[in-house]
Amino acid sequence: MAGRGSVRASGNFNANQDAETLYKAMKGLGTDEDSIMKLLTSRSNSQRQQIKAAYKTLHGKDLVGDLQGELGGKFETLVVALMTPPILYDVTSLRNAIKGAGTNEKVLIEILSSRTAQQIKDITAAYRQEFNKNLEEDVTGDTSGHFRRLLVILLQASRQQGDRRYRWGTWSDAQTLFSAGEKKFGTDEEQFITILGNRSTEHLRRVFAAYMKLAGYEMEESIQRETSGGLRDLLLAVVKCARSVPAYFAETLYYSMKGAGTDDQTLIRVMVSRSEVDMLDIRADYRRLFAKSLHSAIQGDTSGDYRKALLLLCGGNDA
Repeated sequence: MAGRGSVRASGNFNANQDAETLYKAMKGLGTDEDSIMKLLTSRSNSQRQQIKAAYKTLHGKDLVGDLQGELGGKFETLVVALMTPPILYDVTSLRNAIKGAGTNEKVLIEILSSRTAQQIKDITAAYRQEFNKNLEEDVTGDTSGHFRRLLVILLQASRQQGDRRYRWGTWSDAQTLFSAGEKKFGTDEEQFITILGNRSTEHLRRVFAAYMKLAGYEMEESIQRETSGGLRDLLLAVVKCARSVPAYFAETLYYSMKGAGTDDQTLIRVMVSRSEVDMLDIRADYRRLFAKSLHSAIQGDTSGDYRKALLLLCGGNDA
């Protein structure tokens, strides 16, 4: 998926020069927000970390602390997110989702269903390092039932890779899912959890096609009907990510801006965490699924410097 991000590393990069630009933008009366957002959205995250180090060397101060002192509101939240290394951003999002009053299931679902097996392993290690806690224990202590069971399976990051070995099992998995749901009174959630949590994405895509032939319904329709609550949301996310991660995020962005009030937390998290990964694909899927551009959705739903920065992350007004 290389090169599908809207944000790329700057070619003629000079960390010291960038650190000076940011320092000047914050020095004296008033802050030059435009310079700050243009610079930070046209550098990769690893370049931003180098700018942060150069700023400390040149001025003996913490760049993020200075930015927080100068900026405010949602724009500040977005800039701080941009300055956070991706893996640390994920583990901080997970920690905040767990430790607040009540669990933010949406964050757990989004991150654990969309990251690769290797990323999940890195997240688990970084979580322990950062908070001196075990992510799986924190998740299990804060969730329950089938929802917890599937989260734990996803945290094991042991999804089968490749698919040759399981080609023969496509039909039997589809049959098992059909028997566990549509075909019986009540639902055998355990079967859904085991198959959707452990099989490779290539295999699952073939299972979904076989399931459609067998049941006459898409997998998602059956999950909507047969399950509820957090488990339903997590199963749907797992299925959607197996089909297409960018389409899953296009939908996530759509619902973050739909209806009364914007879910800015989700909007920021997705725009920042996918900006260097697959934002170009997300944009294309957004247009295909919702017959409007992501750019116009952001424009209509946000304002001020916050809007300008999001549009820069979106990359290009044809987005």
